[in-house]
Amino acid sequence: MSSSYRVGVFIGSLSSKSINRKLAQALMKMGAEGVEFVEIPIKDLPLYNHDFDADYPAEGKALKDAIASVQAVLFVSPEYNRSIPGALKNAIDWASRPWGQNSFDHKPAAIIGASIGAIGTAVAQQSLRAVMAFCNARLLTSPEAYIHFTDGLVDDDGNVTNEGTKEFLQNFMEEFHEHTQRVLTVLPQD
Repeated sequence: MSSSYRVGVFIGSLSSKSINRKLAQALMKMGAEGVEFVEIPIKDLPLYNHDFDADYPAEGKALKDAIASVQAVLFVSPEYNRSIPGALKNAIDWASRPWGQNSFDHKPAAIIGASIGAIGTAVAQQSLRAVMAFCNARLLTSPEAYIHFTDGLVDDDGNVTNEGTKEFLQNFMEEFHEHTQRVLTVLPQD
């Protein structure tokens, strides 16, 4: 299997100033050589409604096309009210429908998130893991990564300034790369 592939990045926050957006930028810089990262936009999706299943709107089709164009997905998300942000859950609902056309089926996936709180995004990640397991994504189960985000942890150029955190995140990205290669060897994407 080639070490060159594309990873779609879902950023769970819609805010342009999101700490998870900053984390995602840092992670993309840490990716393995030959791996291309592309953000999969979710902000323009209407609320999912089963009535659309017979005739998907352009935004839903664009989302499904974006996921089809990548071989793996990385979720970088905050925690809202101890759960998955609504915009991210809405995108997952769009991508997994209509029935039998689940865009996440057999797709290698990893989950990480940052919060200013000490427990990072642990509870939201557990919810997201349950949803993605139902969607039959091939989840990286370890290491789990709940990042306590402090001011200046990631600079304006996307560099992690704390050496311990940088080493941990580099290891996370290496594990995700190895996981993706293993999954794609057994379950190649078209």
